[in-house]
Amino acid sequence: MATELRSTTAETPCCDVPQTHIHLEPTESLGRAVAVFKALSDETRLRLLKAIAGSGELCECYAVPAFGLSQPTINYHLKVLREAGLVRSERRGQWVYHRVDQRALLGAVRQLTEIG
Repeated sequence: MATELRSTTAETPCCDVPQTHIHLEPTESLGRAVAVFKALSDETRLRLLKAIAGSGELCECYAVPAFGLSQPTINYHLKVLREAGLVRSERRGQWVYHRVDQRALLGAVRQLTEIG
């Protein structure tokens, strides 16, 4: 039994779907989106972001007992959210207060809606 290989060219379609123009965004412009979605992919960070958004501003001193996690663990998750641009932090004396960056969050939602 012999198998025949057919080569497809630009003139010969590989399927019955009409050819459409594929637009790929530059990799650099997607880097920020990747960081945001990676940050949001963790349940603890998502819960932390929701808690910050719900309270308007959240001090770390309340986050540690509320989440039942150690201070270094909370700090790590806040760092990831900060680096993704989702959270802004401000030191006031001994404590650090965190707020959600609404523009960054809405930007992530906009990127998702553009996919759909």
